[in-house]
Amino acid sequence: MPISDSVIKDLNKKAWQIRKDMIDVLGWAGGGHIGGALSSTEVFVILYYKFMNIDPKNPHLPDRDRFILSKGHSGMGQAAVLADKGYFDKDLLKTFNHTFSAFGMHLNSLTVEGVDVSTGSLGHGLPMSVGLALGAKYQNKNWYTYCLCGDGECNEGSIWESAMAASHYKLNNLVVFVDRNNLMIDGPTEEIMSIEPLKKKWEAFGFNAVEIDGHDFEQLNGAIENAHQEKSKPSVIICKTIKGKGVDFMENQVAWHYGGLDSAKLEQAKASIDRMYAKIL
Repeated sequence: MPISDSVIKDLNKKAWQIRKDMIDVLGWAGGGHIGGALSSTEVFVILYYKFMNIDPKNPHLPDRDRFILSKGHSGMGQAAVLADKGYFDKDLLKTFNHTFSAFGMHLNSLTVEGVDVSTGSLGHGLPMSVGLALGAKYQNKNWYTYCLCGDGECNEGSIWESAMAASHYKLNNLVVFVDRNNLMIDGPTEEIMSIEPLKKKWEAFGFNAVEIDGHDFEQLNGAIENAHQEKSKPSVIICKTIKGKGVDFMENQVAWHYGGLDSAKLEQAKASIDRMYAKIL
């Protein structure tokens, strides 16, 4: 069903907050993979605040939906959301990536509540997502597995082996998101290892595939609902995004795949985010 203007407004307000929380985490950590966390913000927000069946007070609820951050280096984005949802005390984020902290740069499912599986090397999250979705099918469970991949990650052969398996087993309970911000750690994806035509590739592997503006909640909502209506195949939502979205000096800059900010730059980043949402809300 269509998403209302009031719900879109609420989601944008939450995305505003989460983006600024990510900047705080970046400051506390001294550095991090901020560019891809910012480009994924709307995906995090619409899943955790609208679609996913989860309970922070019961994080191991058997029939909960699962979220797998295959691009695990963007963990500071997921951590900001999990803290806001109440999985753990938000003050713990001040230790992000510090020695002896529960929070490494890649989130550990054994130490961080709300993280379904640990992800590290790229290409591992989608195979695990396929296993989870297949397990749910075998047990006649109705929960969904949502997996967020990076576009640079689509260089990995394990992504395509997993896609082939997902299609073979008709995993319509699997919804994959690709953060298509066009940049990976070494440069533009199409210069390092071209992945286009990306939508046609996923279709060739048997997926229901759509391309959308990954910063548009209305389009995200429609794509997820379309995936839920699919009865015979897995779905992929290719989200066209901007790396570093919201921070003007980071946007579309490969240098901000990973970086740190001093106190002045932290305030400059937050001011940029505020200006962006002043135009939206």
